[in-house]
Amino acid sequence: MKATRLGVAGLVAALLGAFVSATPASAAPSAADTTTTATCGTDPATPKRQFRAMWISSVVNIDWPSKASQTNPDRIAAQQAEYRELLDLAERLHHNAVVVQVRPTADALWPSPYEPWSEYLTGVRGQDPGWDPLAFLVDESHKRNLEFHAWFNPYRVSMPAPGGAGADLTQLAPGHPAQQHPDWTFAYPPAGVAGSRLYYNPGIPEVREFVQTAMMDAVQRYDIDGVHFDDYFYPYPSGTYQVPDDATFAAHNRGFTDRADWRRDNINLLIQEMNGKIKAAKPWVKFGVSPFGIWRNKTVDPLGSDTTGSQSYDIISADTRKWIKQEWIDYVVPQLYWYIGQYPAADYARLVPWWAETVRGTRVQLYIGQADYKSGDPAYGPYWQNPRELSDHLTLNRSYPEVQGNVHFSAVQVRANRLGATDIYAGEHYSRPALVPAMPHLPARPLLFPVVSKATRQADGVRLTWRQPADGVGPLGTATSYAIYRFDGTTLPGRCATADAAHLVDTVRATPGNVQSWVDASAEPGRRYTYQLTALDRSANESPSSPPAFV
Repeated sequence: MKATRLGVAGLVAALLGAFVSATPASAAPSAADTTTTATCGTDPATPKRQFRAMWISSVVNIDWPSKASQTNPDRIAAQQAEYRELLDLAERLHHNAVVVQVRPTADALWPSPYEPWSEYLTGVRGQDPGWDPLAFLVDESHKRNLEFHAWFNPYRVSMPAPGGAGADLTQLAPGHPAQQHPDWTFAYPPAGVAGSRLYYNPGIPEVREFVQTAMMDAVQRYDIDGVHFDDYFYPYPSGTYQVPDDATFAAHNRGFTDRADWRRDNINLLIQEMNGKIKAAKPWVKFGVSPFGIWRNKTVDPLGSDTTGSQSYDIISADTRKWIKQEWIDYVVPQLYWYIGQYPAADYARLVPWWAETVRGTRVQLYIGQADYKSGDPAYGPYWQNPRELSDHLTLNRSYPEVQGNVHFSAVQVRANRLGATDIYAGEHYSRPALVPAMPHLPARPLLFPVVSKATRQADGVRLTWRQPADGVGPLGTATSYAIYRFDGTTLPGRCATADAAHLVDTVRATPGNVQSWVDASAEPGRRYTYQLTALDRSANESPSSPPAFV
């Protein structure tokens, strides 16, 4: 956004105009809203800040784009329309972010100089789709003031045959980096075994450098808000087959004698280095990981959770707890895809407090991965036939202040709304908009409050027009979006009025130009309202409230 700056005289005139034209004689500017929920009574059902998102998977066309769109005569328009429909869903549910898979299998949903075009765009590996999907995805998300978290899979190269290339390098896109460096890859399970696929070898330093470079290309070239990894690092075990990395361990062990420790360190290096590169390039871009929901069981490690399921620390070499304690990531989204109940392997009600305790005292934010795909599916047992199961998850989360949001897997399952489960949890927990949680450790500069210059009734509602008195230069200290609060009547809002989202009616993206504008279509004719606005930077740090505007 091009910064709009008012001179001192202009600022004074705008402020006086706001009061003279719209404010009762007794009104005065409200103080900066720095009040916290610790000093104000708030409604846990309408939190002011909560991360709300759904995963949008591109691999094997799970969510977007649909496989059907590949053969549409106007494929590009069809895929763009499909994405907009998913954003419509996100808006209806008062989500504030999307997590979109842009590198599903060592490929790209953008014109990458390092990797081939993803087959999930056209149905053909390496085929140029004729447009830049990532530019569109980011732009459309931002138009709706949704954060865009670019989801990358670091090491997966192919999906199993017959739909994918399997373990056959020749079936990859022509000129694929894995074909040029076959020594960078391994097949797991072995070639010829059902489910075999190719992976980049995490133990090879050149591989780690390459995948970081390929992903950083998107970070540097596109206005993304976050980098997101899923839970695929070393492959999940298949039968008794071993990952074939004997030669790699011999050549690149860095002094490690225990292979399991070495593998974990390989992934630790990926996480630590990627975070450093992201912050060096764009300090405001968040970095998050969505690991398998169990780190370790306490029967094996006293620091572990009260569970008996598979342990990501051991089976995929993911030491998530260390990443949190070292603060190599900004947020973590454990996939807690289990129900609340007597399930000793992995009870949701046992895992949430473990993750809450793990992030406590760190700057890493905790969001919970929710299994919308299980809701109403008989294959997952009777607990998932309860239409309230997911809503009960979100209710339980309220008992743990460390839980600052949820991400739902995945978009088509959220849309399916089986058993009406989506409607239930959205109605009980997402009834109002919410700001994404601020991250105080990310760099920022203070924002001045916006100034409402007009508040007028018109046929379609109340139109607010405002200006930003001053902005910074560049991405920090610049108003990226605005929060709009509405109060009944024409009395001054109290100091706690914006402590939760009870009066938050919308958030809107800042647009280029001298004037910002928005219409409150829900305003009732003849009713009196008071409006206040705040400016937010791209890390969701909020300015003081504007002087009130009355209608």
